[in-house]
Amino acid sequence: MMKTISRAENTTAAQLFSVLEEQLLGDEAPSAAIRTLLKTYEFHSYPFSMLQKLDDTPQSPAHHPEGNVWNHTLLVVDEAAKRKEESCDARAFMWAALLHDIGKPATTRNRNGRITAFDHDKVGAELTREFLSAVLDDQRFIEKVANLVKYHMQLLYVVNDLPYKDIDGMKRHCDIREIALLGLCDRLGRIGAHRETEEAQVQLFMKLCQFE
Repeated sequence: MMKTISRAENTTAAQLFSVLEEQLLGDEAPSAAIRTLLKTYEFHSYPFSMLQKLDDTPQSPAHHPEGNVWNHTLLVVDEAAKRKEESCDARAFMWAALLHDIGKPATTRNRNGRITAFDHDKVGAELTREFLSAVLDDQRFIEKVANLVKYHMQLLYVVNDLPYKDIDGMKRHCDIREIALLGLCDRLGRIGAHRETEEAQVQLFMKLCQFE
């Protein structure tokens, strides 16, 4: 259930949203400023408290040696900032980069010593709608970001021919080039990522999507 916030809280949230957006769109490496914002009093308030949970959510060390979800998210944001000019909608793209793993706190489990976050993409889409709806009244923009979050794992699913792939759904709701760009930033937003390998995976993803 979406939380109701007061008019004063909404004003503060809108102001912080604007500050965040300015960093996302204006900084070459937004992570430094955003990491500082995380420590402010305002960031403890809803809906930004949803992002604070990322700092307490672990990830598999094998896939994410950089540590928790927040560390990964900020690496992804910096990668996205380098490539936002390649996006057809830099604003939606950058917010999707920041929110792409917002579903992990609710879905992360330790399964016999293995950390998983099954369905974090689908849960993340709903939480993205909740987060953005708390500060915006622009349903078209909200849906655009939510769909980028929902389909951000398709690069992995399609390339590995996993049962979770949904090329038709992705094409109906997103531009696959935007998913490819976000997916690339997601893959590069981790310690030890090999850029040439990940870019080759994106090329394969685009080729496979064209045949369906």
